[in-house]
Amino acid sequence: MKALLDTHALLWWLTDDDRLSAQALAIIKSPRNTVWVSPASGWELATKLRLGKLPGAERVLPKLPALVEESRLRVLPITLAHALSAGSLNHAHRDPFDRMLAAQAMAEHMTLVTSDSACKTLGAETIW
Repeated sequence: MKALLDTHALLWWLTDDDRLSAQALAIIKSPRNTVWVSPASGWELATKLRLGKLPGAERVLPKLPALVEESRLRVLPITLAHALSAGSLNHAHRDPFDRMLAAQAMAEHMTLVTSDSACKTLGAETIW
């Protein structure tokens, strides 16, 4: 399986948070799966930390690139096609981070690992 982690799934994986579902944990740990993260998640973590909206991010953000590499996660670059797709999604959901992650997952035929019900309505295949 090719899986793209939503930002909260990435944060909970890196902080060993028990809110990460058993299924999400199994997907990330399985050597049969290729697990990706988006630069949009780094952007979201930094933004929400700055706004005081994401407790726990302060432990991860300063060392995020190293933690991602140590976890053997892959970084999925944001392409112009991804950006155009995210901006063109015909849905009322306005969160730019969720829109980008959904657009990337759909374009790259990945499953989006998320507990966010709003992400599920954007059209990407999701699992939690």
